[in-house]
Amino acid sequence: MNYLDEKINEHFQGLVVRKDLVKTVKGNAIVPTYVLEYLLGQYCATSDEAEIQAGIETVKSILEKHYVHRRDAELTKSNVRESRINKVIDKIVVTLNEKKDCYQANFSNMGISKVVVSSEIVKNHPKLLVSGVWCIAELEYSYTEDRDSSPWLLNSIKPIQMSRFDMESFLAKRAEFTSDEWIDLLIQSIGFNPEFMSKRLKLMQLTRLVPYCERNYNLIELGPKGTGKSHIYSEFSPHGILISGGEVSVPKLFVNNSNGKIGLVGFWDVVAFDEFAGRKKKADKALVDIMKNYMANKTFSRGIETLGAEASMTFVGNTQHNVAYMLKHSDLFSELPEQYYDSAYLDRLHCYLPGWEVPIIRGEMFSSGYGFVVDYLAEILRAFRNQDFSALYREHYELVSDISTRDRDGVQKTFSGLMKVIYPNQVATKDEIKELLEYAMESRKRVKDQLMRIDKTYEAVRFAYTDKEGNLHFVKTAEEIQYPFYYYGKESPTEDDVEPQEEQTAEIGGAGLSNQKEALVEPILKPGNITIQDNQTGISYRRLFSRYLKGSKRIEIKDPFIGSFYQCRNLMEFMEVVAAIKSDADEVEVHLITKHSEYQDSNQEEYFRQIENSCSKVGITFTYEIDDTIHDRYIQSDNGWKIILGRGLDIFHRFDDKDAFALENRNQRYRKCRAFEITYVRLD
Repeated sequence: MNYLDEKINEHFQGLVVRKDLVKTVKGNAIVPTYVLEYLLGQYCATSDEAEIQAGIETVKSILEKHYVHRRDAELTKSNVRESRINKVIDKIVVTLNEKKDCYQANFSNMGISKVVVSSEIVKNHPKLLVSGVWCIAELEYSYTEDRDSSPWLLNSIKPIQMSRFDMESFLAKRAEFTSDEWIDLLIQSIGFNPEFMSKRLKLMQLTRLVPYCERNYNLIELGPKGTGKSHIYSEFSPHGILISGGEVSVPKLFVNNSNGKIGLVGFWDVVAFDEFAGRKKKADKALVDIMKNYMANKTFSRGIETLGAEASMTFVGNTQHNVAYMLKHSDLFSELPEQYYDSAYLDRLHCYLPGWEVPIIRGEMFSSGYGFVVDYLAEILRAFRNQDFSALYREHYELVSDISTRDRDGVQKTFSGLMKVIYPNQVATKDEIKELLEYAMESRKRVKDQLMRIDKTYEAVRFAYTDKEGNLHFVKTAEEIQYPFYYYGKESPTEDDVEPQEEQTAEIGGAGLSNQKEALVEPILKPGNITIQDNQTGISYRRLFSRYLKGSKRIEIKDPFIGSFYQCRNLMEFMEVVAAIKSDADEVEVHLITKHSEYQDSNQEEYFRQIENSCSKVGITFTYEIDDTIHDRYIQSDNGWKIILGRGLDIFHRFDDKDAFALENRNQRYRKCRAFEITYVRLD
């Protein structure tokens, strides 16, 4: 264990678990993380390796004996009938049978229904009535000849969640950690290795926790797939529910007029909509209207009664384009379904989390360190829903009067939530408060700036604050700083927007290479052939290809030998050239045709997956196909040029790619080339 893990175990013994144990135990069991960590927290909450291994075996035994697999449902029922077991771990949903005036339970995996449940159990656990709860249930089998009766009897249940905790002890132990240590503990608690994250990325991950500790908090996160947007809402807490597909009915979400049964917002702290984006998706207009009122006023009306609830609403979805493209052609909400693409609805959002800044999850990013048992952290966060930290910044700072009430609410709720998560004891320095305040203002400004694009009736707002010395501080979004010309609605960058770049060396002029400085006017490209000598230096993909690929929207590469690590590295360096010559707001398709790798130790598909994930962030769509019959090597662009490659992309002699201080690793021009020829052909 490192120093932080030792400190975690010292102060939170019995409340933490090693996060890599979940994968070890889970196996094929389709059970939420908080269920597994509940068990691991009981049997593996220690730093002693022998005890951990013994605990793992115990948990595995419990799951093997009591967890109900759908495929083994009949065997489980038989075991209960024969009294070989009477406890099962399953998800239980309860409904009211009005005809019989009784509650009946359905066991999801076990496949049994109409199990009579006592009113006392339902009163103690009302969430059984909405979407169900994972429980350890004690069952009996008692056959009766009454056709309308179920032979199954539910004696008792134990929800997989903590029953109590000591808040004073929690706050006292928080004081034993520095801010950075505490943030890293929280990051490990949600399953990630903090070493792979910047401070800003850590804040984004922790923002996903804010809906659990802040009432009526409205969060949206849009970004590329594979960044873990929905993980928190499906696996983290028994107090949240994830709606797959992003579609739900008015009765399901709010209230059913036919029976008066309240919907999800009345029973859950967080209601998350997965796969929320998609222009072709349809949503009920009545649902959107009720949701707008609820998100603004915390109430909803169905019929003659107005009801209130405190569930936070979270919307997560995938984007199809990069940030620059969205800013140039539309806005950052352009991926939403038409019914939700409504300024009145979008104005209710307190925070827009920029999912495009979150990296795609890789295996090494998962934590093997210690973190809170997620159910313990979930209960802590839930307890803070009763508190308000929104005014804690006023000791040092004040928001300018320009900021409207709705903008101010958005900023303050995000700030309050992050304070609860990171500084629950309310002890933070002036700079730490400033950091959270600026982040919260940026999160709301991202919403407001896009609203001004969508609805011209919205006026520009200064997102700024003052300190006690009277100094005025302005806040900008990250994309506003990175793409000012697109952010402010310009068609293309002006000279004032673009920083001067280094003068480039002339690359290819027709059929030859030149070492002269590049002229201000690019030469006219001509078909031709060049020959590179063995051990020649000064050659790069940029010099060879960039001029002939400019303006491309689709590029096809045919190279039989792209499979080993160094070959895939060459491919990635080619993608760097494509990224460098394209506009930030343009999108380019690159399609590779190659053979199966001939190297036994190659991880070809994994390399291609990593390239795909990396390039998708900058507007390059990478695809590939395997064709073991190909021999030719070329690059062909839809701009009318075809580049015939004698050696494909493998033009360099091997070099020490592990030496971080070698110029060969930093710049292709310093590498020695193999002998090869390249022919440039104009197709139109």
